[in-house]
Amino acid sequence: MHPRYFDSQALTACWREGLLAQAVLDNPESGYGRHPQLERFRSHPCPAAAMSQYLSGIADEADRRGFHFSRGKIAPAAALTDPIPVATGQLRYEWQHLMAKLQRRSRDIASRWSPIQIPEPHPLFLVVAGPIATWERPKAHPSH
Repeated sequence: MHPRYFDSQALTACWREGLLAQAVLDNPESGYGRHPQLERFRSHPCPAAAMSQYLSGIADEADRRGFHFSRGKIAPAAALTDPIPVATGQLRYEWQHLMAKLQRRSRDIASRWSPIQIPEPHPLFLVVAGPIATWERPKAHPSH
């Protein structure tokens, strides 16, 4: 989803996880290399460019909030032409997961976004109709 919905903890975590994912795309043998969410980037014709664009979107939001995420950590990559499709079911699932976290640690932010059923995606993604991703392990009530 678009990083505007994240509290500062989620934004920072997303940045760190994105940097780890970028490293894994360069070295698939690492332990994090089997993380299922990497499938979305690996399925792109230019995975490194997709990850760079993803991290740039996170850094843009950090800049908007007055944070400083070092853009020098984003690997240079060719211009990206194709967005990554994300199914409405997956976006909704991730939204519920984020909202559960925000209810616990940032209630003011959770209440601001609670009327939204399906959030706007990160600029890298294009919303398409569909279910939760096959690599996801859904829980009845996302809690972590």
